[in-house]
Amino acid sequence: MGTDREKLVVIGNGMAGISAVEQILKLTTKFDITVFGSEPHPNYNRIMLSYVLEGSKTMDDIVLNDLNWYHDNGITLHMGTTVERIDSEAKEVVAEGGQRIPYDKVLIATGSTSFILPIPGSDKEGVVGFRDIADCEQMLEAAKTCKKAAVIGGGLLGLEAAKGLVQLGMDVTVVHLMEDLMERQLDHQAAGMLKAELERQGIKFKMGAQTTELLGDRRVSGLRFADGTELEAEFVVMAVGIKPNVAVAKASGMEVNRGIVVNDYMQTSLEGVYSVGECTEHRGICYGLVAPLFEQGIVMAKHISGVDTAPYEGSVVSTKLKISGVDVFSTGEFIDGPEHTVIASKDDWKRTYKKILLKDGKLVGSVLFGDISDSAELQKLIKQGAEMTDELYESLMGGGCCGGGKKKASVETMSDEEIVCGCNGVTKGTIVDCVVNRGMTTVDEIKASTGATRSCGGCKPVVEQILQYVLGDGFTQTAKQGICGCTTLSRDEIVAEIKAKGLQTTKEVMNVLGWSQPEGCSKCRPAINYYLGMIYPDTHEDEKASRFVNERMNANIQKDGTYTVVPRMYGGVTTPEDLKKIADVSLKYDVKVVKVTGGQRLDLIGVKKEDLPNVWAELDMPSGYAYAKSLRTVKTCVGSQFCRFGTQDSMGMGALLERKFERLDFPAKFKMAVNGCPRNCAESCTKDIGIVGNDGGWEIFIGGNGGIKARLADSLCKVKTDEELIELCGAIMQYYRETGNYLERTSEWIERLGLEHIRSVVVDNVENRKALMERIEFALKQVTDPWKKVLNDDEQRGKLYHSLEMSNQL
Repeated sequence: MGTDREKLVVIGNGMAGISAVEQILKLTTKFDITVFGSEPHPNYNRIMLSYVLEGSKTMDDIVLNDLNWYHDNGITLHMGTTVERIDSEAKEVVAEGGQRIPYDKVLIATGSTSFILPIPGSDKEGVVGFRDIADCEQMLEAAKTCKKAAVIGGGLLGLEAAKGLVQLGMDVTVVHLMEDLMERQLDHQAAGMLKAELERQGIKFKMGAQTTELLGDRRVSGLRFADGTELEAEFVVMAVGIKPNVAVAKASGMEVNRGIVVNDYMQTSLEGVYSVGECTEHRGICYGLVAPLFEQGIVMAKHISGVDTAPYEGSVVSTKLKISGVDVFSTGEFIDGPEHTVIASKDDWKRTYKKILLKDGKLVGSVLFGDISDSAELQKLIKQGAEMTDELYESLMGGGCCGGGKKKASVETMSDEEIVCGCNGVTKGTIVDCVVNRGMTTVDEIKASTGATRSCGGCKPVVEQILQYVLGDGFTQTAKQGICGCTTLSRDEIVAEIKAKGLQTTKEVMNVLGWSQPEGCSKCRPAINYYLGMIYPDTHEDEKASRFVNERMNANIQKDGTYTVVPRMYGGVTTPEDLKKIADVSLKYDVKVVKVTGGQRLDLIGVKKEDLPNVWAELDMPSGYAYAKSLRTVKTCVGSQFCRFGTQDSMGMGALLERKFERLDFPAKFKMAVNGCPRNCAESCTKDIGIVGNDGGWEIFIGGNGGIKARLADSLCKVKTDEELIELCGAIMQYYRETGNYLERTSEWIERLGLEHIRSVVVDNVENRKALMERIEFALKQVTDPWKKVLNDDEQRGKLYHSLEMSNQL
């Protein structure tokens, strides 16, 4: 590193400090940078800690800047090292152990610490805060042995901690001093709706309760409240607030009130020292949310780099909560008073609520519940102090038809410095630069480059709007592509033509619709055969020649020419008699390997083609459809029948669903799982339909995938009865069958159609749901077991399994 460069020391390796460093690196190369972090990790995304807690992400998943990034940018990193003070006379930063690093400039970004209630017992074992990855690790460890947990604090962090612990299988009660949850961000109406939804998800609440003591000897065993009542708890999370970490500033003689006092350019009272983030106090305010720290970092970076910048004048804060299907947003003023004009709408059916507050005709605050699609727009309008107009009212509250124009105008008037992705601090200007100067045209490209949309995903609509605004017609003008090179027709156009013209066979479809290849290809023939079977389940004759080889042979072909047989085991449950059959057949026909599959079934690998019919006959078990684009398996845990945590009969429900929906063709392979409790032993989060039991019923997740394009399932809805669960599963499957592209997994299907759209079709529209269920019931009446069908058809049996030649075109 060059000796002529200024030495910048950053105290704090969190989101605030490293975001500011990233901005500095974009502006100048004049600094040699050294970073100190108290934690033994590189920079990670604290916003995603709740995902680590619930098990959907790992520590590696939430790292924002790995160790290679520090090395590539010439940054010296001291992990697990705490700075004690700044020696301004010697111009050195003093770390623990006496280590001294000279500086020209210093940035303090030490963040905040959890506030622990000063009550008897708060120092007992089993009491933690919720602030860093170490806290998460303690919670994960506690969930292995503890059954009952209490979370003190009904704010944002407390609710995220509670949901994570419930997902880990714990009995969780949120204890809150006030009568409303998130009372600093939500009004009474939204808080009530949030509480009701979280109760449906299994979280318990004790409101208006003041904790006065934590009970127990060495380890916590419960809580005592001001009214004398008690609550049993083997584990307690303190989420009652945060306090700025100002230890370094105080030890260095800097001006400190609640936080480190700074001016509008983030300069402290100590020359050459800046401060940003939760440790910082600007104009009397310490911000505890992520967006302000990015805004502060941008101003600080420009100032320290010698680039002209407008001063930081404070932030209009907003809160966004998203846990397991709950969407809540608030910004600006949210409690209405006599000085406000209130615009509000509430929909109990769809569980949505929207309130906008005006003062002197200008937007000053908003609360959204259930549908937060207008959150980015409202935050911007409130920050600008926009005046309400009839046109704006129509656009925000419905009844207008100018949504597209509104969105375009919204991003057009955003400044380049405005934060679009609050989780990762990505500005509009950064995204525009990606499009204009780097040729990016998709959200995925921008995500890979900047990190925008990669965390909570809430900013995706705004990123798309910026793309549309910058690219104009180029955003939507893409060359029309058919399902393959034989046609320019799309999937929807082909299905519509089949229905309109009454086409019955693949040859008819290709002939009437003008295929360039009269016989089609290996891509379109199976697709058309599927679409015909889906449209005409009672009259369509399956065309074996249009099937892939595995589906023609009703078994998976292996690379040595032998086949794998997977008999059906409903819900992953079998009997000693069936296991004996499998063992006897495996020995008789020289099966090479018997393997347990990921779906809790047994693979019989290495069966000769000519032996397949005899193996099926002697097993006398239904086909497991391991080779088909169909329902493969319904994986289960042992559930309430045996597990001490189980709340629902997962094995019984899994077997019921598998028996009901087996043998039906889908656009792609289809997997399900049923958990008897939220501990997720059956891995519902990576299935096309994942079902999780709780004390009140079932929660349905859709669109999961554990394959090449891994994807966690989205929460669709909750139901109370088994009948509702079965009906919804059937409706989801049929809607996927009717709208999915051939070979499109549900993980891609849900992202193409959108979760809200699917929810509106199969959950909210009861009449449509019942119609979908009727159609899938009709289709199920037409299906038969393919192994038995082969055994009863001598001609087919001889042609496919005893001929020396077999077509491998597909």
